[in-house]
Amino acid sequence: MNAYGDPQSARARVRVPGPSAASTPDDQPADEARPRPDAYRRPSGAAPVGGQPGRAPVGSAAPGRAAVGGRASVGAAPVGGRASVGGASIGGRASVPPGGGGPPGGGGGSGGSSGSGGKRPRSKADKKYRRANILTAAAAVLVIMLGVGIVGGTYFFDDVKLKTPEAESQMNIIYDATGRNVLAKEGEPRINVPYQQISEVMMNAVAAAEDKNFWTHNGIDMKGIARAAWNNFTGGDRQGASTITQQYARHVADEKDISYSRKLREAVLARKLESDYDKKEIMGMYLNYIDLGEGRYGVEAAAQGYFNKSVKTGTPKEKAINVYEAAVLASIIKQPYPNDAHRGYDPNHNPEAAKERWEYTLANMYEMGKISKAEYDARKYPKVNPIVKAGSKKTPDQKPVGMVLRHVKYELNKLGIKEEALQKGGFTITTTINPKVQKAAEAAGSRLSKTSPMYKRPKTYQAAVIGIDPTNGEVLGYYGGDDPNGIDYAGYMSGDGSGVPANGGQSPGSTFKIYTLAAGLKEDISFKTIWDGTKEKVGGGEISNAGADIGQICGGKKTHCDLETATIKSYNFPFYWIAEGIGQDKVIAAANAAGVGTMWNDDGKKIDLDNTKAATWKNNFDNEVAFGQYRVVPLEHAEGVATIVNEGVHHEAHFIKTIKQRDGKTGIEKVIHSADKGGNRVFAADKMSDLLGVLSEIPKAANNTISGRESVGKSGTWEVEVKGESLNGDTWFVGGIPQLAATVWVGGSGNRVSLKEADGGPMFGSGTPAAIWEEFIETTAEAMKWEEKDFPERIPTGNPESEYANGVAPVEVPTTDQNSQFCQTFPNNPLCQINGGPAGPGGNNGGPNGGNNTGNGNQDGNEDGD
Repeated sequence: MNAYGDPQSARARVRVPGPSAASTPDDQPADEARPRPDAYRRPSGAAPVGGQPGRAPVGSAAPGRAAVGGRASVGAAPVGGRASVGGASIGGRASVPPGGGGPPGGGGGSGGSSGSGGKRPRSKADKKYRRANILTAAAAVLVIMLGVGIVGGTYFFDDVKLKTPEAESQMNIIYDATGRNVLAKEGEPRINVPYQQISEVMMNAVAAAEDKNFWTHNGIDMKGIARAAWNNFTGGDRQGASTITQQYARHVADEKDISYSRKLREAVLARKLESDYDKKEIMGMYLNYIDLGEGRYGVEAAAQGYFNKSVKTGTPKEKAINVYEAAVLASIIKQPYPNDAHRGYDPNHNPEAAKERWEYTLANMYEMGKISKAEYDARKYPKVNPIVKAGSKKTPDQKPVGMVLRHVKYELNKLGIKEEALQKGGFTITTTINPKVQKAAEAAGSRLSKTSPMYKRPKTYQAAVIGIDPTNGEVLGYYGGDDPNGIDYAGYMSGDGSGVPANGGQSPGSTFKIYTLAAGLKEDISFKTIWDGTKEKVGGGEISNAGADIGQICGGKKTHCDLETATIKSYNFPFYWIAEGIGQDKVIAAANAAGVGTMWNDDGKKIDLDNTKAATWKNNFDNEVAFGQYRVVPLEHAEGVATIVNEGVHHEAHFIKTIKQRDGKTGIEKVIHSADKGGNRVFAADKMSDLLGVLSEIPKAANNTISGRESVGKSGTWEVEVKGESLNGDTWFVGGIPQLAATVWVGGSGNRVSLKEADGGPMFGSGTPAAIWEEFIETTAEAMKWEEKDFPERIPTGNPESEYANGVAPVEVPTTDQNSQFCQTFPNNPLCQINGGPAGPGGNNGGPNGGNNTGNGNQDGNEDGD
């Protein structure tokens, strides 16, 4: 499309000068008052408009002019130098003089010899060609006259309703926690700026490039109608040559095919726009909608993309677009993208043509008086940002971190920000994802990472790694798979952000015991309580302890094993009896309070814990819930782990830190959401210090200590049936340090599989998952430069003689045996100093240095499967 005022080829030009060079409204001086919109209206039913019966002029029209409301004129139109079309007004006053343009029989005209007898005889071919030209010219004039009439008539009589222009849809930008790295851009790549905030230099540059008479005309380009008609009749390109108002009218009407009917309808809407809005409003709406190449819509997005600058008034000078940069942007509008016929005016695609167009724009600005001669003479083409090549790297939304976008969309829906609002755009969303923690999560969990314990493991294996700030619930790092469009193994979030589907989750195994312990501590059960490992479960049957030899359980104390040892060794029987004693519903209530909101029963039915009650839980879950039989969502489990790590204060795990929204009409950006930083204490602080004290022993036992840092952890394994054989199918390690709660799951990719370590042995939670957990925390702590912090000092709680405990410790007679219960209780008694003192806790041999450790990773794995 040629911009209004652009030069045309000789073939595609129709000159419409009227009585004088300055007679058309497009050439009207700026200081000449133009009629108000009401001057173009009349009551319905009035017959002639400003004329007499039988003449049908529209407004006052001098001979040789065709006026619309007394403004538009169509003068003489020389056609290729051969045929002259004289002045024409509506009402049958057009004349087409023969020859050189003089009256019949009259004196010489501009195209013939003087006198009536000076004409040269013409051949038949010459006459035939001349007649064809006259007919073509007459047809063009007819179209012009019909166009004028329809523009005037349609404006008053057509039932076209002008839809109120709305702010253009804008881009939504999603950042990581730093606010610098973009995770995704969604929606229209546009930034709306209210017209009052768009700089004059930008407006004037666009007027100079596209419609230099914009500030003075009434919105309709009669020259463009004539030029388009002539060009189309003579076989030229179908053109518009519209004013800025007409271009925007076309956008409002959503009519984009250039045609005669469209052209006239466009003129009607343009006139209505000019009636309802002032010039700057129309220019502002236009500048926010136009495409400026390289996927940038609107001048603000273009200014930022091409120059890292802004068109907004009040912007510091060094960041505000200047006249030369504004001219570059304005010059792109004519053709933003290359095509087969022309390479367009994007300076990155066609620098030569872009500069020529830029020169044209600046010359027009000077002619319009919008820049001084000094500014014009000092012109220098500005440097434009080059196109950023994608290279071989994927954009963030196509990397593993792209899976976070599902959770962002889900949280937006929960906040009431629906799809309709998102489509309008203007949202700036800052997530909780820390790039350093995210990198550590991916490096620790991905099979593609050479530093991961998963490296070169079978493709059927999959890991998930979740890191949460326990003090506020922010998800700092999230790895749920390498394909952001695949299954979300860390959260099972649907791809459309609608939530967790009916089928999802994994069995948490013994990691679920942290909730059973929280529930038991609340019921005053002490870690010193004694439990009997030989009792069968309700209804009969042995309580599984992952294949551990009953004779070796608790160092042979199978009938009187204390809860602390059972927790560290991860024996199942005390937890079964805790659930039986206090009720499965209280175990589930503890998990729910910590953050677990979804579980699946044995039939695979999804149970929403947040919206069901104890009766439903009792009907769907048995005592095995106490040691992790039933599937949960890893992300929800990670939230629960964070609650324990945070000493019993719960924060909802979340991915959105702040949301800002830019008003499309005012341009004002406001914060509409900030994540709640307040927590809710769900477990007593002293009970949690007791629990954390025990959990801090587990990483030591599994040889997964974090360099110089106190950590807490819990392993977990659940079996899967493979060809009738029970093998390990879900493995976990959870816990963390005071600054980071970390949850790791390893299982099957797609279907559950039998998991084995690199040496061929069965995989347990204390194996590969614990190694991933350790690497993730170590790498994160180093990258974040966190100081070493400890958990609170342990406060033993509960009743060692709890009614729920079912084991009885054997009664020992005081003896001088250094390993006796007496000497364990009173180690300083002289009777117990015969051989150098008692054994250490849990040890087998006495002596000055105490006994042996309570176990190691291999013992833990072999005995309890964790």
